[in-house]
Amino acid sequence: MKHFCKRTLSVLLSLLLIVSALNVAASAADADLRLAVASDLHFNFPREEIEGPEIGSIDDPLFWYANRRAAMEDESGFIIDAFLRQCAESDCDYVLIAGDLADSGRRLREEHEAVAEKLRSFERESGKQVFVIDGNHDLGAGDSATKMQDFKEIYADFGYDRALTVRENDCSYTADLGEKYRLIALDSCDYNKSTEDGMTLDKLNFVRAEAAKAKRDGRYPIVMMHHNLLDHMPMQRVVSRNFIVRFHRTTAELFADWGVRVVVSGHEHCGDATVFTSALGNKIYDFAVTSLTMYPLSYLMLSFADDAIRYDSVPVERIDTDALTAAVRGYTDAQIRAMNDDLNAYAKGFLKKGVEYRLWLSLTLEKMGIKESDFYYGAAYAVFSRLNELLTMPLYGENSVQALGKAYSIDIPDSDYRNAWDLATELVSMHYAGGEHFALDSTEVTLLLRAVNLILHDDLAKFNDKVLLGGANRLLGKTDAGIAEELTKLGCKAFGAVTPGEFFLLALLSPFLYEFAFDADGVDDNHGTIEGYGVQNNARNAAAKAQSFFTVLHVWFENLLLIVTRVLRLH
Repeated sequence: MKHFCKRTLSVLLSLLLIVSALNVAASAADADLRLAVASDLHFNFPREEIEGPEIGSIDDPLFWYANRRAAMEDESGFIIDAFLRQCAESDCDYVLIAGDLADSGRRLREEHEAVAEKLRSFERESGKQVFVIDGNHDLGAGDSATKMQDFKEIYADFGYDRALTVRENDCSYTADLGEKYRLIALDSCDYNKSTEDGMTLDKLNFVRAEAAKAKRDGRYPIVMMHHNLLDHMPMQRVVSRNFIVRFHRTTAELFADWGVRVVVSGHEHCGDATVFTSALGNKIYDFAVTSLTMYPLSYLMLSFADDAIRYDSVPVERIDTDALTAAVRGYTDAQIRAMNDDLNAYAKGFLKKGVEYRLWLSLTLEKMGIKESDFYYGAAYAVFSRLNELLTMPLYGENSVQALGKAYSIDIPDSDYRNAWDLATELVSMHYAGGEHFALDSTEVTLLLRAVNLILHDDLAKFNDKVLLGGANRLLGKTDAGIAEELTKLGCKAFGAVTPGEFFLLALLSPFLYEFAFDADGVDDNHGTIEGYGVQNNARNAAAKAQSFFTVLHVWFENLLLIVTRVLRLH
């Protein structure tokens, strides 16, 4: 009888799960509203001919013309055309663009006018409405060529023409989307700052009032703004503070309790979905959308129903390369063939090479303002020259990072990465694309930490040899290796490659590393289904929030205990 009851209960639970899944699928299929959301178009007028960077050189057969922004500037207009073409052919009801429509919009009004013409043609041919909001690249104060009123005038047909409310002092407005939803397009920018947010108490009160008005009208509020509402990397407000609104947790708490469940944003150029639960158990999701003209060349499709909201990241699949080569000279057959074969893979290669170039520029003494006349020039030159050598050194084989690691008793695990630059830019590209899933013991994280450990040991040894012990080395006739280098290697073999202090530091950093390597918020960045506006599970949400907090606390203490144990063993 007991086994029969268990089997019966299992069957009933299975049926319940199947029915629930079918209900969610049906909700996605019978959506009340479908939105295509893009951000950071960064439109540029293409050059007459592609050229390499002015400073330095990029040695790559395909991506030699990559730029420090890692954005496909010459191709941007053609990518925007392809995006709009896909939207026209899709079942989306509206198109939303969360800012930075033009790359140099503050000083080149003509870029905005070109984007507006593309959007106007799309609306005319597809019959679908576009809604925009400004980003930090779009307008400014003072002597900017594009000011607030200019932006409203240029994009009058894209939200402002259907607006229920338009704020006088910024670009915010509200508009109805379909029969059940209302868009609150919130201007989060500071016109006097290049990237910082311009959130004010007045703007918060605007959201509160419009969310309450939407509720009275029987509509659900959706917020679109340029700056992120929630963290899309560990401690974003500290590490990348200009990309997230100030007092973001307080703002998220307020938005959630005012009835906002979905926020779409951009600015960070990453594809990342994350969730916040207020003390009252109200959930709010911030969907950070990637830059349309940077890898992964994608936008977000959102399908709303009362009980479920489905979201999917959609790539731009193909651009008109015939039109591109007709407008811009200099592309090789190999480049065009690579774009046509796999546009997304081409964009990833372009991004990785651009990021490498940008980081390489950041590591030059000239970029850091260090001159030969400065008394510390020799020390800085020794450190950064060696760092550049280690970053470009092959990871494996003869005269490699792996071989050097053995001298310091640091085991560099095998992988398919060519050098440290390849690994670093791969991790950056994964941040942009979303879906970080590396556990702390994964090859990528292990390789990264050990490579950094090796760089610290070797770079410090070289610095000591060339600067602090330079005279002693010359006196003893050292050539291939210096005193400090040999002592460091000897110490690593005798006492291990990592000191107790480094173990302790790793314990303190483990929550940060855990969150960066493994997106543990339970929300898939690119594809998934969340609760619709009609679902209220406040008590369960509040309990889940408490459990999540204690889980993170447990991970932190577990790592701390592990490190302390290992430190004690060293003694």
